[in-house]
Amino acid sequence: MLPELTLPASLVLLLGALRPCFTRPSFGTFCGLAAGLAGQPRRRTVTGMLLGAGLSRCWPHDRAHYFFARARWDADQLGLAVAQLAVMLLVPPREAITVAVDDSLFRRSGRTVHGARWQHDGSAPSRAKISFGTCFVTAGIVVRLPFCSRPVCLPVPARLNIPAKGPRARRRAAQPGSKVAQAAGLVTALAAAFPGRRVHVVADAYYHGPSVKDLPGNVTWTCRLMASAVLYDLRPGRRPGTRGRPRVRGGRLGTPAGLAAAADWAPAAVRIYGQHKRIQLAERTCLWYGCLHTRTVRVILARDSGSDLALVTTDLDTPAAALTERYAARWSIEQAFSDIRNVLGGGQARNRVRAAVERTVPFTMLVHTLIIIWYARHGHDDAGIARRRAAQPWYASKTEPAFEDMLDSLRRVMITARISRTRSTPPAPEEIQHVLAAWTAAAA
Repeated sequence: MLPELTLPASLVLLLGALRPCFTRPSFGTFCGLAAGLAGQPRRRTVTGMLLGAGLSRCWPHDRAHYFFARARWDADQLGLAVAQLAVMLLVPPREAITVAVDDSLFRRSGRTVHGARWQHDGSAPSRAKISFGTCFVTAGIVVRLPFCSRPVCLPVPARLNIPAKGPRARRRAAQPGSKVAQAAGLVTALAAAFPGRRVHVVADAYYHGPSVKDLPGNVTWTCRLMASAVLYDLRPGRRPGTRGRPRVRGGRLGTPAGLAAAADWAPAAVRIYGQHKRIQLAERTCLWYGCLHTRTVRVILARDSGSDLALVTTDLDTPAAALTERYAARWSIEQAFSDIRNVLGGGQARNRVRAAVERTVPFTMLVHTLIIIWYARHGHDDAGIARRRAAQPWYASKTEPAFEDMLDSLRRVMITARISRTRSTPPAPEEIQHVLAAWTAAAA
């Protein structure tokens, strides 16, 4: 480790697993900026990361900006390395990997920010749900942690999406740079990184199209079915004595609403969104010819309190109840985006050039994932949750750590390592201020 930077041994081992993704100088900068992003309780700009690591007087500011704008490292390669680390440490051997796919907008300002556009923002406070910023398509590994009843999403590779303009925008699913195509590319890279495992992808209704047809054989895709989708029966066998090209699809089954009206419903017990529920399920094996052509799919219909949910999946083996629970776990990526923006300060960096814009937000997402991995392996303590519940009475029912608790735990360990290193002098005033700022942030 760098002489100016003192990190806890548990974090050093975790970061050391990513050493092959960098050159020697870049790896040192990566460790400093990752520690600074986790340790900075206020503005997480690029120079703010230096302040969080206590390196603002040791390193020139240009070293941090150079890391994002010009240094030799690849965000996709780093994302896959973090994904392999997460699967190795948090997913049981030979178990299938669940991957949630979605996109999120990080608000920016300024005309010269690469890739910034006016586009859809589901988290926008306005009714129009439109904001100016950069949009990143992300694939996250959904894991079950022993101390959390809810699934947790670990964002890994992410890519900047620049929306098309004009007539091209109307054919977004067929464009190589569309969100669906980028999501399929991320999933393909993840499947190649885990050739011996099944990869189950869950996504919302937006993520369908021609790009999904050519995924690797170990990948299944599950998404919400559009209300206007037209379904067909399976291809019928060729009748003896007929001539001409055989039919590629059977009779028209109609829309999901038509299937639900004629379905045979069966009761099922599922755990979704943190609750045990009794719902009605039905399924039908068919073709979604307009999207996946002749590939066989299953349509899962779920009914709860009179409302129907239609899912389409290329997974032909998993029971319908398990598929419903798997799709419900997709919400964990929305929670991850919220934590990255509001707790870790994702999108606060004010860089503008292409390489820096494409790297900074994925870097923040990967640090978010590393914090959760560190906490799951080294930082979890039930006594810490009890202390916060006692100190903050409005958390009377709190029994599980949130991401903010994980981040506070890492900050305390980092500050302890920095102050407890071998020396004969007392802590400097700046170090005392770091301790007070971290404790104030933890108590807020």
